[in-house]
Amino acid sequence: MKSPESSRGRSVRETIEELLDRFGKCFSTELGILLEDKDRDEIFKWFVASILFGARISEKIAARTYQKFIESGLRTPKSMIEAGWDRLVEVLDAGGYARYDFKTATKLLEVMNNLERRYGGDLNRLHSEATDPRDLEFRIKKLGKGIGDVTASIFLRELRGVWEKADPPLQDLAIDAARSLDLTRRKVKDENIKVLILKELQDLWSRNRIKNKEFVDFEAALVRYGKDVVRRRSSKPSG
Repeated sequence: MKSPESSRGRSVRETIEELLDRFGKCFSTELGILLEDKDRDEIFKWFVASILFGARISEKIAARTYQKFIESGLRTPKSMIEAGWDRLVEVLDAGGYARYDFKTATKLLEVMNNLERRYGGDLNRLHSEATDPRDLEFRIKKLGKGIGDVTASIFLRELRGVWEKADPPLQDLAIDAARSLDLTRRKVKDENIKVLILKELQDLWSRNRIKNKEFVDFEAALVRYGKDVVRRRSSKPSG
């Protein structure tokens, strides 16, 4: 994709089209997870994937580990609880998650037990009982001490437009990408600025919608661009 300097002579729509062409596919879609119908099983699958993506590990390993869970029939909170810690460690190792296997297995069991006890294993029920977007994030993070801002943001980002209360702040990666592509010129000074940038990007999208795509695709593309291009570019030594 063109550098920010060369993209400034192009229209916003052209920039968005190229961004989506190269990076515009939701992470859940790539994993074959369908969230649009609010099916509890599909949403749970994305929740598990989000927990895996939330660790400091490559997307490839996280995606492969998620597939190992599916292949092993571990697709519900109860199935994970019944499988037990040793079995979860085996599946995590099979996916290449060895560095975090013990810690993640413990986290998963805590989260699954709390999800079953508090919400009958149904994340849709958790959403229904939340009073607003911030309470929704709070309830998700309260499922286990291993679920932090990053995991909650990953999970809720792709439920934006599916769950009415799913409205997480923009990730820094998305903001970095938007600034690099000249889609915003705002500098982040506090959380209020992040809200303004999100609204700005949503307005940009509403005026430049791409056929068969949604804002969540645009947001996911920004995250990918921020990770794969902007952060990589900034990490290169100068000179």
